Amino acid sequence: MFDPALFKLPGMRRLTVILSLLAVIEGLCIIGQATALSVAIVGLWHLHGLATIVQPMLWFALAWSARQLLVVGKNHLMYPFVERTTGDLRRRVMQKLYQLGPSYVAKTGTGNVVTTALEGIDKVQTYLMLVVIKVIDMLVIPWVILIFIAIIRWREALFLLAIFPLIIIFMIILGYAAQAKADRQYVGYQRMSNHFVDTLRGLPTLKQLGLSRQYANNVYQVSEGYRKQTLAVIKIAMLSTFALDFFTTLSIAVVAVFLGFGLIDGTISLLPALIILVLAPDYFLPLRQFASDYHATLNGKNAFAAVQKMLALPVATERQQLGTQPLNWTANSSLSLQAVDFSYDGAQPALKKINLTATGFQRIGIIGASGSGKSTLINLLGGFLTPMPGHGTISVNGQPVTHLSQQAWQQSFFYIPQHPYLFHATLAENIAFYQPAAGISAIGRAADKAGLTAWIKTLPAGLETKIGEGARGVSGGQAQRIALARAFLDDRRKILLFDEPTAHLDIETEAALKQTILPVLDQHLVFFATHRLHWINQMDYVLVLDHGQIVEQGTPAELAQHNGAYVRLRQEMGGAI
Repeated sequence: MFDPALFKLPGMRRLTVILSLLAVIEGLCIIGQATALSVAIVGLWHLHGLATIVQPMLWFALAWSARQLLVVGKNHLMYPFVERTTGDLRRRVMQKLYQLGPSYVAKTGTGNVVTTALEGIDKVQTYLMLVVIKVIDMLVIPWVILIFIAIIRWREALFLLAIFPLIIIFMIILGYAAQAKADRQYVGYQRMSNHFVDTLRGLPTLKQLGLSRQYANNVYQVSEGYRKQTLAVIKIAMLSTFALDFFTTLSIAVVAVFLGFGLIDGTISLLPALIILVLAPDYFLPLRQFASDYHATLNGKNAFAAVQKMLALPVATERQQLGTQPLNWTANSSLSLQAVDFSYDGAQPALKKINLTATGFQRIGIIGASGSGKSTLINLLGGFLTPMPGHGTISVNGQPVTHLSQQAWQQSFFYIPQHPYLFHATLAENIAFYQPAAGISAIGRAADKAGLTAWIKTLPAGLETKIGEGARGVSGGQAQRIALARAFLDDRRKILLFDEPTAHLDIETEAALKQTILPVLDQHLVFFATHRLHWINQMDYVLVLDHGQIVEQGTPAELAQHNGAYVRLRQEMGGAI
């Protein structure tokens, strides 16, 4: 339950030592509380005057208050650590996602990534807040109480020492059952998230094809599966809670019986017997408190493991071969790839013998049938994928690099995918994603160039209108215009990577958006992957991909003169021209 990876978190070891010391003090407070209460009760039992119990009750009140203050203090000590740790995890996850790129999102699913990066971190926060203090209390406080009981009477201490691990072993058995079901529940939750996101994205298409009702049954089956998995976890949780309460209550009753026999045969007096009996429930209390939140933190543990797994994924090294500052891309700059291969699984190449040279401000179209490798090539050019080591050479401005996941290179381009991501923020903040310090007037001019002015005038708060997740909906065409506005706002980035930006748009929206995109292409190096061949007329150079290979390349006019793959592709996809 206590993931060993927690000790690798910055500051966790120091915090563990402090919490352990506070747990020892809390254990002493529990002993003082039980002793004072027992002294007062025994005094009343022997018919002593009320004045004789004032002092013990004051000590009881002092010990009880100190115990509560320690509980508050431990939480107060833990909360800033949890906030700082989860904030750092969130930043590291977002940085990791940026390094892994869109290929990782496409591979694992958008819903899975959102679950891990957003809701997963929230579950980790709950996990840390609940489990750390209670695990330390469970490991420290019972020992303090047990040592004190052993000093008073070793027989009861020996019984409590023997029964504690037996209860834990039984709870571990139930815990493994709960863990297995919780793992399946978390996987089901991620699967449901993926289905939910995919359904929302494809809803217009499903409705147009008349398949929305048919697909609704699929959504129902996924959600129903998650409901059953959740109920299975709850059943195990209820069973384990009942079993723990039963065994701890039975153990306390056995201790009471032993003490009763001791009182009868005169081997123990009333005061020590009462102290042991009062301490017995507190001996098991840390275990019961831990168990009460065990199932509530299982998803947090799974989320923490998922976050650690993501952070452990390998990323490209040697990322500063071109320096740390953005490139000053000019008309004389160049990019060259020679015989470059790439493989997703390390065996079967997805891109083979890629040879291309781009110079200055050139428009390069990338075309091919679905699955030919267009998006893979764009991701390779963006540095989101790294080529197979030793397979080909890459150079930027004549300088060899091992890959394009270079800090300077990635600070020099805009990446515009099919579905630009819009953050839960204002429209102005979304436009200023690459330039967070931009003024509102500059943002307005960029929005106007992107053709957003008329739409902005219809918004209740203009550029300050909240959009993105959980806020005002944005159409596909508007999302692409927001992505273009980002490019208009930052004129220092002279490289543009388009990954089929109009693939999901209707013809009318695409035609209107095309008039906005074309001015952006001026004075830029452009890589434009598309299956809409009418864009090729705007390109200076064309790469034709087929099964991961560039089978033809040249200007549109040159390719049109040959009866090759380019001509055949235009004939096959004539409806898209």
